[in-house]
Amino acid sequence: MPHWLVIDLEATTEEGGWPVEEMEIIEIGAALVAEADGRELDHFQRFVRPLRRPLLTPFCRELTHISQASVDGAAPLSEVWQQFERWLSNYRPQLVGWASWGDYDRRQLELEWQRQHLHSQLSQVPHINLKQRFAQTRQLKRAVGLNTALQLAGLHFQGQQHRALEDARNTARLLPLAL
Repeated sequence: MPHWLVIDLEATTEEGGWPVEEMEIIEIGAALVAEADGRELDHFQRFVRPLRRPLLTPFCRELTHISQASVDGAAPLSEVWQQFERWLSNYRPQLVGWASWGDYDRRQLELEWQRQHLHSQLSQVPHINLKQRFAQTRQLKRAVGLNTALQLAGLHFQGQQHRALEDARNTARLLPLAL
């Protein structure tokens, strides 16, 4: 059965934002969904300990609801990514592609793969920016945020916003409407 992987990342930040090059991943969420109907088949979620800026800003903790203790107790990205790749290898033969809401997640992952010399099976499959694809499919004048897209589709956000797995799952709900 062909399936898609929808990924969402949470990263270190400050009010007003930081350039991608200065951000570090603090949580990875991924929902593996059936291509035919968008049904979730499996998921992956891990916190990641940032190395360059290990202390989360108050803005980041408030936005993501991720505690300092959660990232302090987590493994660094190099270890978490190995866990992710082992998990993904179970599904790689049927993986059609991967998607994210917007282009940030792809850019952040590619930067980290390069910076930390990490190998990823995702580099072998196409990536879709669902934010752009949804806007094109719906013939919107401009791309909209995830919550607005869900509302346009007659859906409501489920779970806590700005948490990686919940954001990935909600993005995955829009996948059948954008392909």
